[in-house]
Amino acid sequence: MVNLSRKLLPSTSALAAFDSVARLGSFSAAAEELSLTQGAISRQVSGLEEQLGILLFDRTSRGVNLTEVGAEYSKTIAGALAQIRYASLQAMTKQHNDQLNLAILPTFGTRWLMPRMPQFVARHPEITLNFATRIGVFDFDRDGIDMAIHIGQPNWPGADCTFLMDEMVAPVASPSFLNSHPIGKAEDLLHMPLLHMASRPGAWNHWFESLRIAATPSQAMRFEQFGSVAQACVAGLGLALMPLFLIDSELASGQLVEAFPHQIKSPSAYYAVAPLSKTDFRPVAAFRAWLLEEIGRYKEGVVER
Repeated sequence: MVNLSRKLLPSTSALAAFDSVARLGSFSAAAEELSLTQGAISRQVSGLEEQLGILLFDRTSRGVNLTEVGAEYSKTIAGALAQIRYASLQAMTKQHNDQLNLAILPTFGTRWLMPRMPQFVARHPEITLNFATRIGVFDFDRDGIDMAIHIGQPNWPGADCTFLMDEMVAPVASPSFLNSHPIGKAEDLLHMPLLHMASRPGAWNHWFESLRIAATPSQAMRFEQFGSVAQACVAGLGLALMPLFLIDSELASGQLVEAFPHQIKSPSAYYAVAPLSKTDFRPVAAFRAWLLEEIGRYKEGVVER
């Protein structure tokens, strides 16, 4: 009986990995959402399947799909995890009236938002912030989230989308890499190691197409998080197509430089998204107003530079 009880109670980390892959349909996207490696996600899911003695996903060369039993299991597990998250937030927060449950993107959160958060906390000490990492569209009510920072299009069902900023990208590399790999024209990049983001497989094609260069970019290393790509560039492993605002510190210090003078706008943009029922919720309104101010100041600083 004890062994059966343990078998029927998988670890929350395995369930969270399964839930993320089930929602996003990709091990790499789940890894980005949970700030883990793709291998770690795969091991968690495989361990869960072994523990339950069932196959939760059909794995093909094109990706993964839920099996019939996996789809049924996903529905129940998603609701259970949402209840656990909500209960945990309530237990961690002493005041419930002025708290903001905010979903953030991993790299945007750590590199751009968090360094600026002390200003919001100083202005609104009465608001308790609870952070969760999410990628893509999710159910606000199910996850107990009041607001999200989203990259994509302003087409979130049942939600208000406030435009924050566009994303400008450009090829970057370390000075030492460029010294040993001189670039005279854009076509030169086609013969160099181009680092890729798993979540943006067509980024380099889009950049070359903007220059009317019809060619297939070289395949080199692939990464799951922008922070890892930036470090690989600093180490001189190749060129990466990076959102410039996410590598401000590396550009300012000279660790990275623009490899070719051609910036383009990403197809997606950043939005502050809140369900229609929370649009006028005081913490949501306060954070939205502050965020727009911060982005305005950041854009002014970029223009001045």
